[in-house]
Amino acid sequence: MTPKQIWANLGVENIERTQEFYLALGFKQNGTPSKDLVSFLFGDDAFVIHFFKKEKLKTSLEGEVADLSQGNEIMFTLSAESKEEIHECIEKVKKIGGTIRFDPRKDRKSFYDENGYYVGVFADLDGHLFNLFCNLNK
Repeated sequence: MTPKQIWANLGVENIERTQEFYLALGFKQNGTPSKDLVSFLFGDDAFVIHFFKKEKLKTSLEGEVADLSQGNEIMFTLSAESKEEIHECIEKVKKIGGTIRFDPRKDRKSFYDENGYYVGVFADLDGHLFNLFCNLNK
């Protein structure tokens, strides 16, 4: 098998709320949303993340959707150009209702600092994790 593309399918409680959140962060919507799905493009390579209504995703999974209040299995990393871009994103996320899990301006140094990286971590409205990452050595 040689896949031409890979994308992610995540479950959300509310399609409209998810749409508003990612549009406010400046991500490009992929197609037209429906009552069960909204989709966004991430990065220069246009990585696709589909956000399905949880009940619809359960049908496709033929099982339960993970309870993200109990933990996460995946964290997407979004590259940033600078510390300032990470700070701006953190402020936007807070303003539109997301949760900041790691704010590099406030939290203790992480192992990334020692290697010249700068990171912040946020959760969207449904608890999906995103790592904001900047290489300070470039």
